[in-house]
Amino acid sequence: MARAPLLQLSDISLTFGGAPLLDGIDLVVQPGDRLALVGRNGSGKSTLMKLMAGLVEPDRGARVPSPGVSIGYMAQHPDMAGFATLGDFAAAALAPGQEYRLAQAAEGLGFDPDTAVATASGGERRRAALARLLAEEPGLMLLDEPTNHLDIQAITWLENRLAQSRAAFVLISHDRAFLSALSRATLWLDRGVLRRQDRGFEAFEAWRDKVWAEEDLARHKLDRKIRAEARWAVEGISARRKRNQGRLRALEALRAERAAAIRRQGRAAMALESAPKSGRKVIEAKGISKAYGERVLLRDFSVTIRRGDRVALVGPNGAGKTTLLNMLIGREAPDSGEVRLGTGIELALFDQNRAALDPEASLWETLTGDAELGVSGKGDQVMVRGSPRHVVGYLKDFLFTEAQARAPVRSLSGGEKARLLLAMLMARRSNLLVLDEPTNDLDMETLDLLQELLGEYDGTVLLVSHDRDFIDRVAATTIAMEGDGRATIYAGGWSDYLAQLGAGAPTVGERAEGRPRHRKQEEKPPREKPARVGLSFVEKHRLENLPDEIARLEAEIARLEDFLSDPELFTTAPGKFEKASAALVERQAKLAAAEEEWLELAARDEAGRGGPGAG
Repeated sequence: MARAPLLQLSDISLTFGGAPLLDGIDLVVQPGDRLALVGRNGSGKSTLMKLMAGLVEPDRGARVPSPGVSIGYMAQHPDMAGFATLGDFAAAALAPGQEYRLAQAAEGLGFDPDTAVATASGGERRRAALARLLAEEPGLMLLDEPTNHLDIQAITWLENRLAQSRAAFVLISHDRAFLSALSRATLWLDRGVLRRQDRGFEAFEAWRDKVWAEEDLARHKLDRKIRAEARWAVEGISARRKRNQGRLRALEALRAERAAAIRRQGRAAMALESAPKSGRKVIEAKGISKAYGERVLLRDFSVTIRRGDRVALVGPNGAGKTTLLNMLIGREAPDSGEVRLGTGIELALFDQNRAALDPEASLWETLTGDAELGVSGKGDQVMVRGSPRHVVGYLKDFLFTEAQARAPVRSLSGGEKARLLLAMLMARRSNLLVLDEPTNDLDMETLDLLQELLGEYDGTVLLVSHDRDFIDRVAATTIAMEGDGRATIYAGGWSDYLAQLGAGAPTVGERAEGRPRHRKQEEKPPREKPARVGLSFVEKHRLENLPDEIARLEAEIARLEDFLSDPELFTTAPGKFEKASAALVERQAKLAAAEEEWLELAARDEAGRGGPGAG
């Protein structure tokens, strides 16, 4: 006998002025569902989740929860008014005798229930809200960005906790590894429409690209039909005494259909430009230490960072990652030891605390002013890597609208604030890029683009992040902060770090709790890692994605060839002909390079797994 659904949404629509944010949404959440809810920043994911929780009323449609099923919701910005401590808030809905549930969640998530609400950071508030939800154990959990501000140790604990839970849940997160580990089906919110695929998040990108390719093909066919009918309307009607009014009406209907199609939001037009090269040795730290009273953050640490290195700092919250980062770039002095910066360094910094953003200033003022000099923005130009740009045009590159240009920073979502910081960062040339928690709140498309830009960046990158997938994609060296004053250097990203620890060896978080250390720093200098026959994590990811890239290039080549097949194009539009011809040559070259790269990586992957020809 089929069980009743936990929650059902029928024909839900919601509009906040202009185009519908949600349009005809139908959704059924069944017992045992583990759903990833994905979509671009601003697509309405959080609004849909609030609607599922009963906190937002739709303009049309019905929300039907199953009788007797409790639905718990973790908001990005929990309201703790009226509570003295985080523990008071987290325990408010617990029955007597259930306090142990809160204690377990607080220990796993790493927050102190006795912390006063008035002094708690945003991250501590979010962990308390998450602990409250887990302790309540509802039948359906709705979690909006639960991994933001969690360290990798807490994310791993939460991942295991949810994997063992009998409750159904819906997750919004930018953390690919987290979603891939937990989801069994994917909800995709795109331009007001909700689609469902009964496969986990690991299959999402292939599904999304297939849907978009089908949309592009349908739009291309519609455009061709409209052009053909328009040609008939101009050329054919004049040869007739009586116009075919039915065909004309059909042409107008085609044009209306094309106009009604909602175009996808494009990718941000982000770009990084390197300053002139720094010296070969960028940073050299010798025997540096740092303590605050009795708390030792770092003891006798040495590292040399050379031009072009990609270094990630990982470890539990409070282990000293940001402090070490600030010491390495000269913003904070060590208690002992020495840090030397190389020559010709031009630094660009992404600050996790967003100190560069004045919440009361407009986006316009933020970009045209100079926060470091205390100069407010009054002009309409922003210097972008040495060239003036109109501020509105530059904001549009980062997916902001003209209306948002004069809005205050405080009106932006977390993802929009992160994009604004990236706009400020990328307006200047640099050869040392320092990114302190850049992935919080960014959607996956923007993360993908940022990762691509970092891959092409000629300078040096220092990165603090808790996003395991992003670290794997970007980092070539990992510094693990032990939480007991020790920092250990490993080659590769997060997965490489785990592999070097070995099966059963204590992780960073476990060593922070006082367990034995696995190996000494000098046993694994990053430049002495033996060459691997097989592929690194980044190369494996590249091998998996190359077929999609090849298919995209082949589709673009087919469209360009079709466009150039018009024998009158050269005469009627020589400029378009020349541009399309150049684009065709460029994509053919890219296709050949991508195919060659795939052959090389596939052969190395096969050799690394002991396939034919493997030594």
